[in-house]
Amino acid sequence: MAKYNPFEFIQEVRHEVSKVTWPGRKEVWVTTVAVLVMVTLASIFFLVTDQVLGWLVSLVLGFGR
Repeated sequence: MAKYNPFEFIQEVRHEVSKVTWPGRKEVWVTTVAVLVMVTLASIFFLVTDQVLGWLVSLVLGFGR
């Protein structure tokens, strides 16, 4: 196994990081809002689905009369 120079590794990492295109403040804000909206919609969907399925199961099995 070849020995690796830590200084060389750090230089390569810095070179690769300099190639990264970082998002701007506006892009981060828009993406964050989009994620929060989607999470809210998904939670409402699953809440309604759970309530409907629970009601159907209780109706079929005769619970909750």
